[in-house]
Amino acid sequence: MIGLLTAIECVRNGAQVELVDHDGIPGRLAISNDRYRIVRAFHHGDPELTAAAARGRRDWADLERMLGTRFYLRTGVLTVMAEEAIPASLRLLDDVGVPAREVPAAALPVRYPQLRPAAGQAAVLEPDAAAVLASEALAALASWLREQPAASLRPGSRVTAIGESATVRLDDGSILAGDGVVVAAGPWSAGLLPAGLTADLTLLRQTMLTYAPPPAWAGLPAIIGLGQDHGAWLMPPAAGTAARLSAGSACRAVPTMTGRVAPDSYRDHLISRFTAVLADLDPARVTGAADSYYLSDAAGRGPRLTAMGDGATWAYPACGGMSFKIAPLVARALADRAMGRPPRPAGLDPIDRPWQFGEGRDHEAARTRSGPERDLLPVQVPADRRVPRGPVRAERPG
Repeated sequence: MIGLLTAIECVRNGAQVELVDHDGIPGRLAISNDRYRIVRAFHHGDPELTAAAARGRRDWADLERMLGTRFYLRTGVLTVMAEEAIPASLRLLDDVGVPAREVPAAALPVRYPQLRPAAGQAAVLEPDAAAVLASEALAALASWLREQPAASLRPGSRVTAIGESATVRLDDGSILAGDGVVVAAGPWSAGLLPAGLTADLTLLRQTMLTYAPPPAWAGLPAIIGLGQDHGAWLMPPAAGTAARLSAGSACRAVPTMTGRVAPDSYRDHLISRFTAVLADLDPARVTGAADSYYLSDAAGRGPRLTAMGDGATWAYPACGGMSFKIAPLVARALADRAMGRPPRPAGLDPIDRPWQFGEGRDHEAARTRSGPERDLLPVQVPADRRVPRGPVRAERPG
């Protein structure tokens, strides 16, 4: 999603763009190529992210209008929390201009009989939050780019080396050269970028259930913060999709991507978790379980924007699981920097204050080469990539 949006930003600002992907465009395995994702503003106790997500939500609606394709469905999001946290949460949303209302603790199980809230839990309803039909949005973005004379799409082209001075080598031996390069490859970034850039990032694997709910779930909003630890969430059916259920406890750090089949232990764990927080969960209605991956900067807030070497190459190697909702903001930041324009602020430190990689001795070694292959860095895919110690940040949908 961020790669396609960045390409569109560059084209709309006058650049010639070549978009390269080892899979299709959009790629089938891309972490954002999903039936739908939740786009919400509220993030408990985080005014900066709440403000950025509110801006990102408006950008999604603008994109839908620009593309003329319906993929932004206002479904609402209900965030469960301790009742005493409600006033501050409503003030936070009011400060960023997002409508919201309280669902008191006494009313929560009455209004949403599917839930089994803990004692003292209430909720904030964000009625204008939306489900983005991600696969439809990706297809519309790719279709828009194919119609632009300034855009060239190269599906099925594997990158074997990235250059710090805007050069890219493909698996057929050809070299692309330009004024700037943007790398937005999700969990595959670890194999495309120098090991020193990705060594302290954490590869996370998360299990999610698909669920065929009873008719009583019709019209249910997405629900965040279920359970005593507020770590479970559900995404109800949208536009004919199945419901999806997951929790932070089903997210774990792993050394490599080894497949998407969910282990039975994590499937059973999620069924047990949701039996405790939902009044009507029927294990027989669980229709599947699958795993997804994403890279996260565990030492920061999840995402990371990085300048490589002399600043002609920009990478967004860590999305942190939270980047979909703010993807339009990230894409603007990447496009502005790749084109040498004053960057429009996203309002988030990991985006507005990029990490610098490749200065000093590492960069000087690259400068001694000459010709079109100058600064090309061979792709490294470590066979036994160590997972850094530190907290695992399990992100909620959107």
